Amino acid sequence: MIYWQLFMAFFIPNIIGYGGGPAIIPLIEAEVVGRHGWMSAQAFAETLALGNSLPSPIATKMAGYIGFQVAGWGGALVATLATAVPSLLLMLVAMGVLYRHRESPRVKRMSQWVRPVIAMMMAWLALDFLQTGIDGAGLLHTLVIAVVAALALLRFRVHPALVVLGGLAYGAVFLGGVSS
Repeated sequence: MIYWQLFMAFFIPNIIGYGGGPAIIPLIEAEVVGRHGWMSAQAFAETLALGNSLPSPIATKMAGYIGFQVAGWGGALVATLATAVPSLLLMLVAMGVLYRHRESPRVKRMSQWVRPVIAMMMAWLALDFLQTGIDGAGLLHTLVIAVVAALALLRFRVHPALVVLGGLAYGAVFLGGVSS
């Protein structure tokens, strides 16, 4: 039963999520944290941060890790397959149709209408992570990390992986005693 739950928890967000990994993270969080309670919001945020610091698609890394935490190696395999295989098949079909009709005004309008929805989902996720950070690390640490990360990314054009690693290092040094 747990394998079926894992499969569906990662299959559904990957089938209905339009816009790639960042767009489906809130959907995965709703399944993993909200629906099944396999991890806390804090643990999910930490998993996402660690996953973002590693190469390859975020959703498959998270699926493998969460699947392993829930049901061992079998869970990792099921969750990863639920993430990768359906998305690949759907992408091949959708890209064929969209490419065939790429000049259609309807296809262009569809893409324009989906972007604001993805932006709102990402804003909701960011606010949720901000609240989780404040609850877990406190307002001061959260603001320090946020301001330094924003400056590093926007002003100094530091690679996002290095910013995530810097955040991990900050947490290890200054937040070692904070636990979830």
